[in-house]
Amino acid sequence: MAKRNFLLGKGERLAEVIRVGSNPVIKIAPYTFSEAQERLQPMLEKVVSEIDKLPADACPDDLAVATITLNPEYIAKSYFPAELLRAAGLETVGSRSRNIIPEKKSLNREPEQAFTTELFVKGKRLNFRRWATILPTLDESSVGAKQITGIEEISFPSAASKVKSVEKSKEKIVYEVVLHIDEESAENKYLNTFKNYLKKRQITPDFDHRFYAGGLCFVEMEAAAEEANYIAQFSLVRVVREMPSLRLLRPAFRTGAVDKAVKVTLPDIDPFDSKIKAAIFDGGIPDGHPITRWAIPHDVPGIGAKVPELLEHGVGVTSAFLFGHIDPNSPLPRPYSYVDHYRVLDDIPGENPVELYEILDRISNVLKTSKYDFINISLGPQLPIDDDEVHAWTAVLDEHLSDGLTLATIAVGNDGEGDPDIQANRIQVPADCVNALAIGACDVPDDHWQRTSYSSVGPGRSPGIIKPDLVEFGGSIQRPFLTLDSVIGTNIIPTGGTSFSSPSTMRMGTGVRAHLGPNLSQLAIRALLVHCCESSQLPKLEVGWGRLARELDEIVICDDTVMRVVYQGKISASKYMRCPIPVPRTMMTGMVTIKATLCYATPVDPHHPENYTRSGLEIFFRPDKDKKREDEDGTESEHALTKTFFGAQQKDYQTEEELRKDAWKWENCMHAKKRFRGSSLNDPVFDIHYNARMEGHNDTRGQEINFVLVITVEAPKVRDLYDQVVRRYATLLEQLVPVIDIPIRINNG
Repeated sequence: MAKRNFLLGKGERLAEVIRVGSNPVIKIAPYTFSEAQERLQPMLEKVVSEIDKLPADACPDDLAVATITLNPEYIAKSYFPAELLRAAGLETVGSRSRNIIPEKKSLNREPEQAFTTELFVKGKRLNFRRWATILPTLDESSVGAKQITGIEEISFPSAASKVKSVEKSKEKIVYEVVLHIDEESAENKYLNTFKNYLKKRQITPDFDHRFYAGGLCFVEMEAAAEEANYIAQFSLVRVVREMPSLRLLRPAFRTGAVDKAVKVTLPDIDPFDSKIKAAIFDGGIPDGHPITRWAIPHDVPGIGAKVPELLEHGVGVTSAFLFGHIDPNSPLPRPYSYVDHYRVLDDIPGENPVELYEILDRISNVLKTSKYDFINISLGPQLPIDDDEVHAWTAVLDEHLSDGLTLATIAVGNDGEGDPDIQANRIQVPADCVNALAIGACDVPDDHWQRTSYSSVGPGRSPGIIKPDLVEFGGSIQRPFLTLDSVIGTNIIPTGGTSFSSPSTMRMGTGVRAHLGPNLSQLAIRALLVHCCESSQLPKLEVGWGRLARELDEIVICDDTVMRVVYQGKISASKYMRCPIPVPRTMMTGMVTIKATLCYATPVDPHHPENYTRSGLEIFFRPDKDKKREDEDGTESEHALTKTFFGAQQKDYQTEEELRKDAWKWENCMHAKKRFRGSSLNDPVFDIHYNARMEGHNDTRGQEINFVLVITVEAPKVRDLYDQVVRRYATLLEQLVPVIDIPIRINNG
């Protein structure tokens, strides 16, 4: 049998915690203390005037919400004005990003447009009045008072500013209303106060399908179009928008039928791994359909009758997961796992105006009670993502996925041909989940591929900017995606859409799991799918990191000149973890390519979209252990010099504003490839630093997260690179030998 160089595991055995010092930062404020007082006093008085105009029943417990915009030089989590807010009797309940031109910059620099943070702050109206009264009397020694120098603006969000995407021409509208209410407060009184407020206008909200995520509450209600501003006047309302419809499940296109004489024979065999737990949420499977040999249908409680059109989509999605794109000239491959298919749809999309929350409730209830290794979602709101607001679907799903134990694939949608000027072609909710893989579609399963025109495009929200994460063959007019039909079960249906590329990607993930067993976590499989994708010169907003690998061997097998290793580690907040890159003892000749992918799951703060991820891993590349900085006193620094690898954030010292412009510091999936001269690499390492935040400011609690780092080293002139690495780290690294021998071909072409 030919020698096979298997993927290496247990890289975490090489890792160690290190100490890295930091230089103190001397902060020069753009405004003096007296300038800040003079600027902010009239703003605060105007806020007090506006909140005093609110009716008492619009202010539960006399609470009002205002906004504080930070100067762009003060958006770092360490500058969060916590002491100032506490002294004023206010608390932060959310934030969003803004682009502004500040009145001043520090050091007399010319002001320019810059990214900043707008905080939503809640407090009793009495406290706002008191703050306006005492602000002129404060001095710099007062508790928290110095922090006013980092504030650019204080304002009051009017009811009209909270209303988004409401079509005034309609008589009745189903609204989605987002409130600054957490679950504990809601159950006590605030939702009841809101209900009583709405009753005065004969508006009856539906609280049966409400969702909590972070500090937000999402509710639905039906009311006249002219009532939008009245609803938004309630002080704890963050946004009022028209409820989007469910994303249509119809294929992106439909070609002529395949010759009816062409049928396929389903294999009569169990899947490779019966222990893998996978689930699909879709339109259902007909009773007695042949695909139920491997797909177990479930009807969620209370769901209505089955609909043929939805069953067709459900069978197509399930067929894509079990068999991939079908080749009618070859036997169907053996599935990798069983799959639970949950029917969550009972109406044609668009016919039921409140269906969106009902469906999310059905999915959420399953995820609360059942633990799955893999899930696929090829449906969602007919709604491009919004940079300023996180939708309920995204927030709820990200919360379920934040432990990293489930790998979710989510279709990005088929609106790629929408108007780019209004971002109608952008990826659709919930493909902006940071804890899931967002999957687009490419046009062919072989060479010379590109994004299909219908596949929705990025970028995602920042953090989470690289969306889609990957593309996979989803079918095109010239080359349709072939699935089983929903009636006979052995005929072929030609179709296309991201609905099919997404479960096809999940199929590859379960193939890796079936092949290597539980040695790799779902988070590690996610990292490997990204790491081993086929890169492209196409824009990342179209194809993300690239196209899914064609064959399993591209992930689990290395050439003699290639070494690939997986680190599955844990890191504590504020700590540094050093991960050595396994290389031979002797210098490598020629050019060497290093490719690295870092992935981790993270809790999220939906009420702080620009600070959405609570965990951030900075990663620093040090190529040569002997090249160090010499300080002014002649002493040598403890750690080697860094070199840019993942991005500009890898420089030793940058301002927070520079880091936050692209938010790489808080991206939970990073991937890059660089070439170096072999002579420049001397026991290279990656140093990983864990930053923790909550609601946009420092989170000092002791905590740790799991991370996965995948590294590939390729040295074409080192003919036995793999063997040299295996010998050097023989007592530490382990070859991930397959637990099940399966065909190497995953994706049929």
